[in-house]
Amino acid sequence: MKSAILSPSTTFLLFFFFYHHFCAAEQAARKWLNTEGKEITATYLKVDGENVMLKLANGKTVPYPILKLSKNDQDFITSLAANQTKAGQDDDTVNFDDKWPESVTFRDNSDIEIVAEDDEKKEYVYRSRNYEYKCDVKLNQSVVRTFSRLFEATYEYCRAVPLALNGSQKSDEKLSILLFETHASYVKAGGPPPSAGVYIPSRNVIMVPLESLGVKKIGGGYSVDREKTNNTLPHEITHQLTPQAYFQSGSMGWFSEGIAEYIASTPYNNGLYRVKGNFSGIESYATDFGKGGKGGRALGKDIKVGNLKNYMMQSYSSFTANGNFNYGVGVLVTYYFLHLDGKGDGARIKSFLKALRAGKSGTDALDVLLDGRTFEDLEKEITLKFKKERLNITFGSK
Repeated sequence: MKSAILSPSTTFLLFFFFYHHFCAAEQAARKWLNTEGKEITATYLKVDGENVMLKLANGKTVPYPILKLSKNDQDFITSLAANQTKAGQDDDTVNFDDKWPESVTFRDNSDIEIVAEDDEKKEYVYRSRNYEYKCDVKLNQSVVRTFSRLFEATYEYCRAVPLALNGSQKSDEKLSILLFETHASYVKAGGPPPSAGVYIPSRNVIMVPLESLGVKKIGGGYSVDREKTNNTLPHEITHQLTPQAYFQSGSMGWFSEGIAEYIASTPYNNGLYRVKGNFSGIESYATDFGKGGKGGRALGKDIKVGNLKNYMMQSYSSFTANGNFNYGVGVLVTYYFLHLDGKGDGARIKSFLKALRAGKSGTDALDVLLDGRTFEDLEKEITLKFKKERLNITFGSK
């Protein structure tokens, strides 16, 4: 999840909102901040529809709209929701034995279908291979083909990496995208005002204004700015396809966000992800503001992480509180386990993900990832491997 306090530019923000009902063990009382800057102390109980149920100091239980809470508080709610099992959302397909792709290409949009174009209702529905798009303005097929390549290529990329990213896909259904002509109409429909889009897991739907896809109005029609880049949509699509098992203690944060950052920062152009040799793009994203100043984590080339175990085991609210740093380190640590660890075949992280799928979490799952090493051993290995990549990552007590 990306947060307003995490990104160098609020243009590149997406928010997770869990609108389904779930229960969790009662949390300790904490301070909550709303979008108007007002603060209260209350205990989280559960999410009920679009509200979070809070228990006040006087014992009274009150509902409060999630959308009116600060982004940090929304992230806190998300971290609790992500640890709940979401029945029926993950399919049985696993691909741990597949080869790592060198590239992923999606350019065949010949199956674009016009489902409905209703001028009276202002409802226009289009379908590509895996997605259905509902828009409030009419779009020509060339525009739909262009932006759908991003969605379809990201879908194919997530499915192609041998990490069993098999969440949120139901048999014989399309994944749903709601498109809006303007940012104002997007906000009116419930999109968070400072965001570029939103993914709602309970409905398995992404909402996004056309401008976030590079679609702009010219005269009486619409066209796509092919120079526009957007890392946030691939990031959220990756979350959409990530199994709930990977949102566990021990992986929540560094890996759940790291793999989304990995996918999103892989060089992409017109339906093609260049996976082989993608380190330059990932490093640029993590250490700079990205090529051309188009977003990034700005960590620099000398990165001091602190204690690795504490980093990997921190709570999600702590992770997002120092977002730029933690997201940037997360994608680099994830890259290490995918391509630099051991024989460079990702064997240990695959065993780690299999352990998560089997129900392990926390230090039990991380023991699988360590594979007999200590955290101190691992810190030294990560430092050594990245030094060969001309990147200085060091660890120490914190």
